[in-house]
Amino acid sequence: MGDVITGDMQVERKGALIRALVVDDDLVVRKGLISLLHASGRIVVVGEAADGGRALHLAQQQSPDVTLLDLGMPLLESLQTLPALSKLCKVLVMADGGEVADVDQAVSAGATGYLVHCQFSAVELITAVLATAKGRGHLSPGAITALAENLRTMRSGRAGLPVGGRPHDLSRRELQIMEHIARGRTNPEIARVLFLSEKTVKNHVNHIYAKLQVHSRAAAVALWLGAYGGGG
Repeated sequence: MGDVITGDMQVERKGALIRALVVDDDLVVRKGLISLLHASGRIVVVGEAADGGRALHLAQQQSPDVTLLDLGMPLLESLQTLPALSKLCKVLVMADGGEVADVDQAVSAGATGYLVHCQFSAVELITAVLATAKGRGHLSPGAITALAENLRTMRSGRAGLPVGGRPHDLSRRELQIMEHIARGRTNPEIARVLFLSEKTVKNHVNHIYAKLQVHSRAAAVALWLGAYGGGG
């Protein structure tokens, strides 16, 4: 593919519009995604890239709220780019399938969301982008199933598994907060519902991650759904 087609990269913030960066080496797919995002009226695309290096440059320059990253680019490049990209913004990975290895690697590398191409509607795409921008772990149903199964298998087969790593090891308050996380609520939303400070909720979330031995909201939700079939 050629390099990047960026258009007007200096897009100003407009109200509550979500700023998105689209990264895909297929020009047709990239343009299609951009068209759908713009049509929503809630998202503005501040840049587009055809490779990981350019994506990192634009993310640093434009400060997007969320990046749509194609896992179908040369796989090594996508996975190498993801950790650095996830430190700059939330990342919604888009892939051709929901294979266990791909989902697990993407989430472990820092992806907040994971969608499978050709398995979502325009409305679902917008919902996923908006959720990901707010830090909600939005995963395609197939991705949740794959990740939950992988986490269960990994833990059941691990010798000398420590006491932590299972949802039932959470305290009553942590279980309560985990239920809200599984419903897609952000820390501020959980704080309002439970009449807690955001700092307190954040501390509880960090404790949850440590006990479940995960590093992201998506992984925590997948483990929760795998254990409880929906988190209540």
